Amino acid sequence: MKGKMKGLRYLDVLIWAFLLFCMMGFGMAMGAEEKFPSRPVELIVPSAPGGGTDVASRFLADVTGPILGQKVIVINKPGASATIGLTAIAQANADGYTLGSVWNGPLTMVPQVLKVSYTADNFSYLTLTSRIGVVFCVRAEFPAKTAAEFFEHARKNPGKFTYSNDGVGNATHFAAERLFQAIKVKLRPVPYSGGGEAIKALLGGHVDVYGGTIISALPHIQAGTIRALFVTTRGGADSLPGVPGVSDLGYPEAETASWRGIIGPKGISSNRLAMLQAAFREAAQTQKVKDYMKGLGEAVATSTDKEFEDLVRKEFTAMAITAKEIGLMPK
Repeated sequence: MKGKMKGLRYLDVLIWAFLLFCMMGFGMAMGAEEKFPSRPVELIVPSAPGGGTDVASRFLADVTGPILGQKVIVINKPGASATIGLTAIAQANADGYTLGSVWNGPLTMVPQVLKVSYTADNFSYLTLTSRIGVVFCVRAEFPAKTAAEFFEHARKNPGKFTYSNDGVGNATHFAAERLFQAIKVKLRPVPYSGGGEAIKALLGGHVDVYGGTIISALPHIQAGTIRALFVTTRGGADSLPGVPGVSDLGYPEAETASWRGIIGPKGISSNRLAMLQAAFREAAQTQKVKDYMKGLGEAVATSTDKEFEDLVRKEFTAMAITAKEIGLMPK
Protein backbone atom coordinates (compact mmCIF):
# COMPACT_ATOMS: atom_id res chain seq x y z
CA MET A 1 0.00 0.00 0.00
CA LYS A 2 2.77 2.43 0.95
CA GLY A 3 4.53 1.63 -2.32
CA LYS A 4 1.41 2.50 -4.27
CA MET A 5 1.06 5.79 -2.37
CA LYS A 6 4.66 6.70 -3.05
CA GLY A 7 4.17 5.91 -6.75
CA LEU A 8 1.00 8.00 -6.85
CA ARG A 9 2.67 10.96 -5.16
CA TYR A 10 5.58 10.77 -7.58
CA LEU A 11 3.17 10.75 -10.51
CA ASP A 12 1.29 13.71 -9.02
CA VAL A 13 4.53 15.65 -8.73
CA LEU A 14 5.38 14.95 -12.37
CA ILE A 15 1.93 16.09 -13.52
CA TRP A 16 2.10 19.29 -11.48
CA ALA A 17 5.63 19.98 -12.73
CA PHE A 18 4.48 19.53 -16.30
CA LEU A 19 1.51 21.86 -15.82
CA LEU A 20 3.71 24.45 -14.17
CA PHE A 21 6.19 24.27 -17.06
CA CYS A 22 3.36 24.75 -19.55
CA MET A 23 2.01 27.73 -17.62
CA MET A 24 5.48 29.29 -17.49
CA GLY A 25 5.91 28.77 -21.23
CA PHE A 26 2.50 30.35 -21.91
CA GLY A 27 3.39 33.28 -19.68
CA MET A 28 6.70 33.76 -21.48
CA ALA A 29 4.93 33.68 -24.84
CA MET A 30 2.41 36.25 -23.63
CA GLY A 31 5.23 38.41 -22.30
CA ALA A 32 7.06 38.20 -25.62
CA GLU A 33 3.89 39.25 -27.44
CA GLU A 34 3.42 42.22 -25.13
CA LYS A 35 6.96 43.40 -25.85
CA PHE A 36 6.32 43.79 -29.60
CA PRO A 37 8.26 45.22 -31.31
CA SER A 38 11.43 43.86 -29.77
CA ARG A 39 13.62 44.71 -32.78
CA PRO A 40 13.61 47.26 -35.65
CA VAL A 41 10.73 47.32 -38.11
CA GLU A 42 11.60 47.35 -41.82
CA LEU A 43 9.66 49.72 -44.07
CA ILE A 44 9.95 48.76 -47.74
CA VAL A 45 9.77 51.70 -50.16
CA PRO A 46 9.26 50.39 -53.72
CA SER A 47 11.14 53.26 -55.39
CA ALA A 48 14.70 54.50 -55.73
CA PRO A 49 16.26 56.81 -53.09
CA GLY A 50 15.65 60.52 -53.56
CA GLY A 51 12.08 60.41 -54.84
CA GLY A 52 9.06 61.87 -53.07
CA THR A 53 7.90 58.61 -51.51
CA ASP A 54 11.42 57.81 -50.29
CA VAL A 55 11.98 61.23 -48.71
CA ALA A 56 8.55 61.41 -47.08
CA SER A 57 8.79 57.81 -45.83
CA ARG A 58 12.17 58.35 -44.20
CA PHE A 59 10.94 61.39 -42.30
CA LEU A 60 7.78 59.58 -41.15
CA ALA A 61 9.86 56.54 -40.14
CA ASP A 62 12.11 58.70 -37.95
CA VAL A 63 9.10 60.13 -36.13
CA THR A 64 7.32 56.78 -35.79
CA GLY A 65 10.33 54.94 -34.31
CA PRO A 66 10.26 56.57 -30.86
CA ILE A 67 6.50 56.02 -30.64
CA LEU A 68 6.96 52.29 -31.34
CA GLY A 69 10.04 52.06 -29.14
CA GLN A 70 12.10 50.62 -32.00
CA LYS A 71 13.76 52.04 -35.11
CA VAL A 72 11.82 51.98 -38.36
CA ILE A 73 14.37 51.29 -41.11
CA VAL A 74 13.62 52.20 -44.73
CA ILE A 75 14.59 49.58 -47.32
CA ASN A 76 14.44 50.65 -50.99
CA LYS A 77 13.25 47.98 -53.44
CA PRO A 78 12.67 49.77 -56.76
CA GLY A 79 12.02 48.29 -60.17
CA ALA A 80 9.34 47.02 -62.56
CA SER A 81 7.06 50.02 -61.95
CA ALA A 82 7.32 49.44 -58.17
CA THR A 83 5.94 45.91 -58.42
CA ILE A 84 9.17 44.36 -57.11
CA GLY A 85 8.72 46.19 -53.82
CA LEU A 86 4.99 45.40 -53.63
CA THR A 87 5.71 41.72 -54.24
CA ALA A 88 8.30 41.73 -51.44
CA ILE A 89 5.75 43.24 -49.06
CA ALA A 90 3.06 40.72 -50.02
CA GLN A 91 5.46 37.79 -49.53
CA ALA A 92 6.99 38.99 -46.24
CA ASN A 93 6.50 37.21 -42.94
CA ALA A 94 3.26 38.52 -41.40
CA ASP A 95 4.87 39.12 -38.00
CA GLY A 96 4.60 42.91 -38.14
CA TYR A 97 8.31 43.49 -38.65
CA THR A 98 8.04 44.12 -42.41
CA LEU A 99 5.76 46.85 -43.73
CA GLY A 100 5.64 49.02 -46.83
CA SER A 101 5.24 52.72 -47.57
CA VAL A 102 3.50 52.88 -50.93
CA TRP A 103 1.54 55.13 -53.22
CA ASN A 104 -1.54 54.32 -55.25
CA GLY A 105 0.24 53.60 -58.55
CA PRO A 106 1.44 50.03 -57.97
CA LEU A 107 -1.72 49.13 -56.04
CA THR A 108 -4.46 50.45 -58.29
CA MET A 109 -2.93 51.50 -61.63
CA VAL A 110 0.04 49.33 -62.60
CA PRO A 111 -2.03 46.09 -62.40
CA GLN A 112 -4.17 47.53 -65.21
CA VAL A 113 -1.24 47.42 -67.64
CA LEU A 114 1.19 44.83 -66.27
CA LYS A 115 0.80 41.32 -64.94
CA VAL A 116 1.57 41.39 -61.22
CA SER A 117 1.87 38.63 -58.65
CA TYR A 118 -0.32 40.30 -56.01
CA THR A 119 -3.87 41.57 -55.55
CA ALA A 120 -5.56 43.81 -53.00
CA ASP A 121 -6.28 40.66 -50.98
CA ASN A 122 -2.56 40.09 -50.28
CA PHE A 123 -2.13 43.08 -47.96
CA SER A 124 -3.00 44.40 -44.53
CA TYR A 125 -3.94 48.08 -44.62
CA LEU A 126 -2.73 50.27 -41.77
CA THR A 127 -3.37 53.92 -42.63
CA LEU A 128 -3.15 56.55 -45.32
CA THR A 129 -0.43 59.11 -44.64
CA SER A 130 -0.67 61.89 -47.24
CA ARG A 131 -2.21 63.17 -50.46
CA ILE A 132 -0.50 65.04 -53.30
CA GLY A 133 -0.86 66.06 -56.93
CA VAL A 134 1.55 65.29 -59.77
CA VAL A 135 3.53 68.24 -61.17
CA PHE A 136 4.80 68.64 -64.73
CA CYS A 137 7.89 70.75 -65.40
CA VAL A 138 10.25 71.79 -68.21
CA ARG A 139 13.80 73.13 -68.16
CA ALA A 140 14.14 76.91 -67.84
CA GLU A 141 15.27 77.30 -71.45
CA PHE A 142 12.20 75.55 -72.87
CA PRO A 143 10.39 78.06 -75.16
CA ALA A 144 6.95 77.60 -73.57
CA LYS A 145 6.53 79.74 -70.45
CA THR A 146 3.02 78.64 -69.46
CA ALA A 147 0.90 75.48 -69.62
CA ALA A 148 -1.18 76.97 -72.44
CA GLU A 149 1.95 77.72 -74.48
CA PHE A 150 3.31 74.24 -73.80
CA PHE A 151 0.13 72.53 -74.99
CA GLU A 152 0.21 74.67 -78.14
CA HIS A 153 3.79 73.47 -78.81
CA ALA A 154 2.72 69.87 -78.21
CA ARG A 155 -0.24 70.13 -80.59
CA LYS A 156 2.01 71.44 -83.35
CA ASN A 157 4.53 68.64 -82.73
CA PRO A 158 2.56 65.46 -81.92
CA GLY A 159 4.75 62.76 -80.43
CA LYS A 160 7.91 64.89 -80.54
CA PHE A 161 8.22 65.68 -76.83
CA THR A 162 8.97 63.11 -74.13
CA TYR A 163 8.01 63.10 -70.45
CA SER A 164 9.50 61.12 -67.59
CA ASN A 165 7.29 59.19 -65.19
CA ASP A 166 7.58 56.82 -62.24
CA GLY A 167 6.96 53.65 -64.23
CA VAL A 168 4.56 52.14 -66.76
CA GLY A 169 1.00 52.38 -65.48
CA ASN A 170 1.99 54.31 -62.38
CA ALA A 171 0.39 57.47 -60.99
CA THR A 172 2.24 59.93 -63.22
CA HIS A 173 1.56 57.85 -66.32
CA PHE A 174 -2.18 57.75 -65.62
CA ALA A 175 -2.29 61.43 -64.59
CA ALA A 176 -0.50 62.52 -67.76
CA GLU A 177 -2.46 60.40 -70.21
CA ARG A 178 -5.84 61.35 -68.72
CA LEU A 179 -5.06 65.05 -69.11
CA PHE A 180 -3.28 64.78 -72.46
CA GLN A 181 -6.21 62.84 -73.89
CA ALA A 182 -8.64 65.50 -72.68
CA ILE A 183 -6.51 68.31 -74.14
CA LYS A 184 -5.82 66.26 -77.27
CA VAL A 185 -2.02 66.35 -77.21
CA LYS A 186 0.45 63.50 -77.61
CA LEU A 187 3.73 63.10 -75.69
CA ARG A 188 5.92 60.01 -75.45
CA PRO A 189 6.25 58.54 -71.92
CA VAL A 190 9.68 57.44 -70.64
CA PRO A 191 9.50 55.34 -67.44
CA TYR A 192 11.98 55.60 -64.54
CA SER A 193 12.24 53.88 -61.16
CA GLY A 194 11.08 56.91 -59.17
CA GLY A 195 10.88 60.68 -58.92
CA GLY A 196 14.58 61.03 -58.12
CA GLU A 197 15.59 59.33 -61.35
CA ALA A 198 12.88 61.09 -63.35
CA ILE A 199 14.04 64.57 -62.32
CA LYS A 200 17.63 63.68 -63.18
CA ALA A 201 16.45 62.74 -66.65
CA LEU A 202 14.96 66.21 -67.14
CA LEU A 203 18.00 68.01 -65.74
CA GLY A 204 20.29 65.95 -67.95
CA GLY A 205 18.28 66.70 -71.07
CA HIS A 206 17.21 63.09 -71.60
CA VAL A 207 13.51 64.04 -71.61
CA ASP A 208 11.66 67.26 -72.39
CA VAL A 209 9.21 67.18 -69.49
CA TYR A 210 9.35 65.94 -65.88
CA GLY A 211 6.22 64.35 -64.45
CA GLY A 212 6.24 63.32 -60.79
CA THR A 213 6.17 64.38 -57.16
CA ILE A 214 6.56 68.00 -56.16
CA ILE A 215 9.34 67.30 -53.64
CA SER A 216 11.71 65.96 -56.30
CA ALA A 217 11.20 69.06 -58.43
CA LEU A 218 10.79 71.79 -55.80
CA PRO A 219 14.49 72.62 -55.13
CA HIS A 220 15.11 72.98 -58.87
CA ILE A 221 11.97 75.09 -59.33
CA GLN A 222 13.09 77.36 -56.51
CA ALA A 223 16.59 77.57 -58.02
CA GLY A 224 15.11 78.57 -61.38
CA THR A 225 16.66 75.70 -63.34
CA ILE A 226 13.26 74.22 -64.19
CA ARG A 227 9.76 75.67 -64.49
CA ALA A 228 6.51 74.12 -63.21
CA LEU A 229 3.72 74.14 -65.80
CA PHE A 230 0.75 72.59 -64.00
CA VAL A 231 -0.35 70.26 -61.20
CA THR A 232 -2.88 67.45 -61.68
CA THR A 233 -5.05 68.25 -58.65
CA ARG A 234 -7.96 70.59 -59.29
CA GLY A 235 -6.66 73.60 -57.37
CA GLY A 236 -2.91 73.22 -57.76
CA ALA A 237 -0.62 73.02 -54.71
CA ASP A 238 0.08 75.40 -51.82
CA SER A 239 3.83 74.98 -52.28
CA LEU A 240 3.60 76.12 -55.92
CA PRO A 241 1.64 79.39 -55.87
CA GLY A 242 0.60 80.56 -59.31
CA VAL A 243 0.98 77.12 -60.90
CA PRO A 244 -2.42 76.06 -62.30
CA GLY A 245 -4.33 72.92 -61.43
CA VAL A 246 -6.49 71.02 -63.91
CA SER A 247 -9.57 73.13 -63.04
CA ASP A 248 -7.61 76.26 -63.95
CA LEU A 249 -6.79 74.62 -67.27
CA GLY A 250 -10.47 73.94 -67.86
CA TYR A 251 -10.35 70.17 -67.33
CA PRO A 252 -11.49 69.43 -63.75
CA GLU A 253 -12.68 65.95 -64.76
CA ALA A 254 -9.04 65.03 -65.55
CA GLU A 255 -7.90 65.36 -61.92
CA THR A 256 -5.58 62.60 -60.71
CA ALA A 257 -4.31 62.76 -57.15
CA SER A 258 -1.60 60.60 -55.68
CA TRP A 259 -1.80 59.29 -52.12
CA ARG A 260 0.53 57.39 -49.84
CA GLY A 261 -0.07 54.88 -47.09
CA ILE A 262 1.37 52.13 -44.92
CA ILE A 263 0.59 48.50 -45.74
CA GLY A 264 1.87 45.10 -44.67
CA PRO A 265 1.49 41.48 -45.71
CA LYS A 266 -1.87 39.85 -45.08
CA GLY A 267 -2.22 38.05 -41.77
CA ILE A 268 -0.56 40.35 -39.22
CA SER A 269 -2.14 39.58 -35.83
CA SER A 270 -4.85 42.04 -34.78
CA ASN A 271 -3.02 43.28 -31.68
CA ARG A 272 0.23 43.94 -33.57
CA LEU A 273 -1.67 45.54 -36.43
CA ALA A 274 -3.50 47.86 -34.04
CA MET A 275 -0.23 48.87 -32.38
CA LEU A 276 1.42 49.65 -35.71
CA GLN A 277 -1.63 51.54 -37.00
CA ALA A 278 -1.76 53.70 -33.88
CA ALA A 279 1.95 54.51 -34.07
CA PHE A 280 1.95 55.57 -37.74
CA ARG A 281 -1.26 57.58 -37.37
CA GLU A 282 0.08 59.34 -34.30
CA ALA A 283 3.34 60.15 -36.10
CA ALA A 284 1.57 61.45 -39.21
CA GLN A 285 -0.63 63.74 -37.13
CA THR A 286 2.25 65.42 -35.29
CA GLN A 287 2.83 69.06 -36.18
CA LYS A 288 6.38 68.13 -37.09
CA VAL A 289 5.22 65.78 -39.84
CA LYS A 290 2.41 68.10 -40.98
CA ASP A 291 4.87 70.96 -41.43
CA TYR A 292 7.34 68.72 -43.24
CA MET A 293 4.69 67.35 -45.59
CA LYS A 294 3.45 70.85 -46.33
CA GLY A 295 6.98 71.73 -47.38
CA LEU A 296 6.81 68.82 -49.83
CA GLY A 297 3.56 70.14 -51.25
CA GLU A 298 1.58 67.38 -49.54
CA ALA A 299 -1.25 67.25 -47.04
CA VAL A 300 -1.34 64.70 -44.21
CA ALA A 301 -4.32 62.35 -44.62
CA THR A 302 -4.71 59.46 -42.16
CA SER A 303 -7.44 56.82 -42.13
CA THR A 304 -8.72 53.63 -40.58
CA ASP A 305 -7.71 50.31 -42.09
CA LYS A 306 -11.19 49.84 -43.56
CA GLU A 307 -11.24 53.32 -45.11
CA PHE A 308 -7.84 52.64 -46.65
CA GLU A 309 -8.81 49.25 -48.06
CA ASP A 310 -12.13 50.61 -49.41
CA LEU A 311 -10.23 53.40 -51.19
CA VAL A 312 -7.84 50.91 -52.81
CA ARG A 313 -10.66 48.69 -54.08
CA LYS A 314 -12.80 51.59 -55.31
CA GLU A 315 -9.87 53.25 -57.10
CA PHE A 316 -8.79 49.95 -58.65
CA THR A 317 -12.20 49.65 -60.31
CA ALA A 318 -12.11 53.28 -61.48
CA MET A 319 -8.60 52.94 -62.91
CA ALA A 320 -9.62 49.81 -64.84
CA ILE A 321 -12.20 51.96 -66.62
CA THR A 322 -9.67 54.77 -67.17
CA ALA A 323 -7.08 52.35 -68.57
CA LYS A 324 -9.57 51.11 -71.12
CA GLU A 325 -10.59 54.67 -72.07
CA ILE A 326 -7.02 55.84 -72.69
CA GLY A 327 -5.92 52.63 -74.38
CA LEU A 328 -3.60 51.22 -71.70
CA MET A 329 -4.00 47.49 -72.09
CA PRO A 330 -2.50 44.69 -69.94
CA LYS A 331 0.74 43.21 -71.26
